[in-house]
Amino acid sequence: MKYKVIAFDLDGTLVNSLTDLANAMNFALKKAGLDTHPVEAYKKFVGDGRENLVIRAMGKSASDEKLRTLVRESFDEYYAVHCNDNTASYPGCAEMLEQLHREGVGTIVLSNKPDEFVDKILRKAYPNHCFSLAWGKKPEYPVKPDGAPLTAMLLELGVEKCDCLYVGDSDVDVFTARNSGVDMIGVDWGFRGREELLGAGAPFVAKKASDILEYINE
Repeated sequence: MKYKVIAFDLDGTLVNSLTDLANAMNFALKKAGLDTHPVEAYKKFVGDGRENLVIRAMGKSASDEKLRTLVRESFDEYYAVHCNDNTASYPGCAEMLEQLHREGVGTIVLSNKPDEFVDKILRKAYPNHCFSLAWGKKPEYPVKPDGAPLTAMLLELGVEKCDCLYVGDSDVDVFTARNSGVDMIGVDWGFRGREELLGAGAPFVAKKASDILEYINE
């Protein structure tokens, strides 16, 4: 076995959360009197944390700090209630996680989503799987692609960086792995697609969840 721990991004990697993210932000934009966006547009808005999502969705209006605070708070209010309305696991990922467990490989999740939402989403999407750690954006760490949060997770688990593989769906994930000093692979079923991942330097892009198992067992 190549690795002792597999670290996963959440949105676009383990769960398809796009509709719920879009609905929450569109609710917030509408409440602030701003234009909303189609769900597909959010594929380019998400991935760098809530604050960047707010800024991208608001466009030029994001320069108004008071209005930006209103949108952020309204997003949180709506998303706290509706974050699991449509969010679900991707095909094959539950089986892949179970196989990793059987093979003695630990699994962790690192998301730029606010930390308070992560466990709630994972409990619904993967009720039968126990992750060693699952972190969202914590106030003491910067957002990905900064390498500090993943480094801290591995330190807490006592795992060397050479024993960790990071898996994600965007260029942010490629850069996160690079900044953390760990290996990574991409997945093409998420929000950004194969070309972005390869262009950012991903050495391999999985087409289906079982490809991850094949890669680490080579």
